Amino acid sequence: MKPTWNRREFLQRTSAATLAALAAGSPLANVLTSCKAGTNSTADTVILLWMAGGMAHTETFDPKLYTPYKTGMEGNRVLSTFKSMPTVLDGIHFSEGLQSIGKVMDKGTLIRSYTAADMGHILHSRHQYHWHTCYEPPQTVAAPHLGSWIAKELGPKNPVIPAFIDIGQRFTLGEGEELKAFHTAGFLGNEFGPFFIPDPSQGLESVRPPVGMDAKRFERRNELYNELINNSPVGEFGSDYQRESLKRSMEQAYALLNSPESKAFDLSTEPKESYDTYNTGKFGLGCLLARRLTEQGARFISVTTEYEPFKGWDTHENGNTRLADMKKQIDGPIAQLIKDLDKQGLLDRTMVVLASEFSRDMMVEGSPDLKVQEQVPQPDILSDMKFYGMHRHFTDAGSMLMFGGGIKKGFVYGKTADERPCKTIENPIKIDQVHQTIYHALGIPEDTQYDVEKRPFYTTPDGKGKAVLDLLS
Repeated sequence: MKPTWNRREFLQRTSAATLAALAAGSPLANVLTSCKAGTNSTADTVILLWMAGGMAHTETFDPKLYTPYKTGMEGNRVLSTFKSMPTVLDGIHFSEGLQSIGKVMDKGTLIRSYTAADMGHILHSRHQYHWHTCYEPPQTVAAPHLGSWIAKELGPKNPVIPAFIDIGQRFTLGEGEELKAFHTAGFLGNEFGPFFIPDPSQGLESVRPPVGMDAKRFERRNELYNELINNSPVGEFGSDYQRESLKRSMEQAYALLNSPESKAFDLSTEPKESYDTYNTGKFGLGCLLARRLTEQGARFISVTTEYEPFKGWDTHENGNTRLADMKKQIDGPIAQLIKDLDKQGLLDRTMVVLASEFSRDMMVEGSPDLKVQEQVPQPDILSDMKFYGMHRHFTDAGSMLMFGGGIKKGFVYGKTADERPCKTIENPIKIDQVHQTIYHALGIPEDTQYDVEKRPFYTTPDGKGKAVLDLLS
């Protein structure tokens, strides 16, 4: 006799991933089958370098007039707290501390006009949900992550390597439950969800049994897992599609465990000189792991600086000193990743995207035309160094970088004002355009959709997202 479940037991015993799988039933394909995807493509793989927490554009890839700190200075005078430094592109400067990335910009495109959505009160996890799924929360169904759409439509390049790999994000931190909401395949099914590697230095631990567990015991665990599925809420209430999706996700992990490709997860085998170049911390090693997994045929890889409230790019105070440290973490590894991919002939078919949920400003919260409730105090006169740096949330501009996979080389798109508010004034680009540009490069049609709850659900809202062809060569 099958077990009966009350609501409390259901929530207690079902993981977030299982809830996502049950949320919408099995999707029904309308106009698209996977065999149509990938045609006329310029990219096979995507690496997303996620600057979690709100990367200030005027302090990174779109510097304005530099004003050094001086006690008693007017806060409104400060546009950038770092000097601007020349890049390999004539007339294009980056903020001090990003010189290595500046030297590889002849291989990619700089976007200076990303504009985040106005969603009222600003919350990082809401804007991150929007960026990664292209849908504003809340939704009546679980929207798939960008990487899950790609995994579903293109499938794995290498059947042993998970098609969607997420590196660097833990969920035991602030807003952890909110972050989980978009780190899923939603209604597409668990097999298209992310393979998590919270710490790249321990990547090998993700693909082998726990210490003390032999192969026979692990096989028995796999058998028990299948039994658990059959006797779980999915087994009782779910569709055949949902049950099979859960089983396939475990089968994929089991195949990886026993494959030669699993060695790619072991960074200890990387030559010392290369390892040291990438080793600026978790993010740097994540870039190294992303390169090694790309070599083995990964389809979509996300590497994050990790979102943790009031840390990293989430500069609510001490913005200048905090960003100096963040640049040390990202500058060398990102530049080396681009150079390594290019040297190995992989960059032509690998699209690398660097992005953040929104930008920052010292004085403006939200956008000039739609200011929201201020969350961070900012005195008109600076009497303490901790107020020197961009710490309010700014949605009317932002910088992105794109390399490889058909992206133009040595190209700059969009422009922002040189005076506060340093908002977008030319060629604004929004998230549905970003997603559709990526899909276009991969050969995924813009009318990709599935029937969910008796209505079409597209890769971009209502299927209206259009690729920015000016970004593609």
